[in-house]
Amino acid sequence: MHLTQWTDYSLRVLMYCAASEERATVSEIAQAHGISRSHLTKIVMALSSMGLLETTRGRGGGLRLLKPADAIVVGDVVRQTESDLTLVECFDSERNTCRLDGHCRLKSALREAMKRYMEVLDGVTLADLVAPTSGAHRSHQLKFIPGRPRMS
Repeated sequence: MHLTQWTDYSLRVLMYCAASEERATVSEIAQAHGISRSHLTKIVMALSSMGLLETTRGRGGGLRLLKPADAIVVGDVVRQTESDLTLVECFDSERNTCRLDGHCRLKSALREAMKRYMEVLDGVTLADLVAPTSGAHRSHQLKFIPGRPRMS
């Protein structure tokens, strides 16, 4: 299973916003993760059109989640951001040229693996991804984000 860079960066943006106590900016996230600002802007616009982010321009603007982090399911984000979850050619009846189709068990094994993979992601929310690993107070969460001031 391999997620595209688009999905990876989408999850990073959402996690950053979930962990931030203030509105985040595209520039801030781009710098923190070493991602091109222009590429990240496209991702932010897509996340906004999916109803996951609110974007506000100008002074005091930035990005914030439109839903609580515990209402954003990682499996849903992956489904919306991945353009092709076809693991192998035989998953796509229009492109399938495999001569073993119907005679091998790989297709069913991979289909089951994908199903379980997505079931795991369906059981994880954005809040789960940014929750402190100990009983630390929420203000300590931002310590894992490079480029952000450390909270004490």
